[in-house]
Amino acid sequence: MRAMILAAGQGTRLHPLTQWRAKPALPVRGVPIITYSLALLAQHGVTEVMVNLHHLPETVHEALEAFRPPGMTLRISREEHLLGTGGGLRRARDFLRESDPCLVLAGDMVIDCDLTDLVRRHRRRGGGVSLLLRGNDPRAEAFGTIGVDALGRMRRIGSRFDLGGEVRAGVYVSVNVLSARVFDDMPERDVFGHLDDWLAPLAAAGADDIRGELLDASEFTWEPVGTLGEYVSANFADIRVSQLDVSELATRMGTRANSDLVLGAGAELEPGAQLRRSVVWPGERVPAGLVGQDGVFAAGAFHRPQDEREPSA
Repeated sequence: MRAMILAAGQGTRLHPLTQWRAKPALPVRGVPIITYSLALLAQHGVTEVMVNLHHLPETVHEALEAFRPPGMTLRISREEHLLGTGGGLRRARDFLRESDPCLVLAGDMVIDCDLTDLVRRHRRRGGGVSLLLRGNDPRAEAFGTIGVDALGRMRRIGSRFDLGGEVRAGVYVSVNVLSARVFDDMPERDVFGHLDDWLAPLAAAGADDIRGELLDASEFTWEPVGTLGEYVSANFADIRVSQLDVSELATRMGTRANSDLVLGAGAELEPGAQLRRSVVWPGERVPAGLVGQDGVFAAGAFHRPQDEREPSA
């Protein structure tokens, strides 16, 4: 089976961390984010993966080379200009349609879910698109939800698209199963989003094979890493994933972690430095007397979520 990891975004909401590393290369518990998705795909039998890159691609390349699962072939789609999620898929469609179905995951999350069962459900329904949705997630209001009808067909996307008939809803976690035939109905342009510019118009035109697979939040692990606050939270979440022994891997890489501190390989705190619930990137030296909480020490400075600014339009 083939898959694609969408990893080309600029990570604007994670500024300033993404000045130095692309979002998929940021370490969570000492392990680059994209490693979790690579290992999950390998666990479920995926042997060929496309990864699209744009911002600081060398940092993602380094993570891919270091953590590529044995037997997995990686291909890179370099985007000189950002194509959007849909445009990135369109560029890779000849690769993806050779696998029926294929899997598409975002590269900015820690996730562990049963991809094999998701594909099985997709095949049983004979659908074109299956979107993994997370029910009963306390973050639903912040993230927005996708609504489905009694047959599981997509009827609503957030507050910007609504066909009516919704009976259930869940947070979209950016995991997708796509049948080969759906690539025939992509917009004929280079830059577009896959939800608003591709799937929503298809649903509005009457397509009934765009469905949501709604699972309860208790059934799988999902930690998004889209903002600095989410990044800190992911590092201190009770991450339990079946595809990796995170503690063993982090320790082997030289990461030290406890309930208050994630200290990257070679990082040190000078006498008197006090950090709580904070992440220190590899090789950093936290100066004496620095006191901080709920933040990240990177590139010689301490960065906190409250320092975040809204991205420019």
